[in-house]
Amino acid sequence: MESENLKITIRLGKMLFPITVKRREEEIYRAAEKLINERLNFYAGKYQHQGDETYMAMAILDIAVALKKDEQKKDASPLMEKVTTLLQEIESSGLIDKK
Repeated sequence: MESENLKITIRLGKMLFPITVKRREEEIYRAAEKLINERLNFYAGKYQHQGDETYMAMAILDIAVALKKDEQKKDASPLMEKVTTLLQEIESSGLIDKK
């Protein structure tokens, strides 16, 4: 029987990280590795001679900001609050009948 966990090595820039992941999540880790390295390479090309730590920090910030923006897009609670308020205003105005 195949183990649920898998040992893989992730390369981020020049650093190697041996980690154990769930076998079904390996593809996600590989995609994250690729994304991080793409951002590292982008910043290394754009801001030369800054150092690996700076590139890593820029890449982390870039990815974190994108993640937070995506979370905000998916957060429907402010929209639902507005819709609820509008429905209450419409109902109280008598324009529609509550049943």
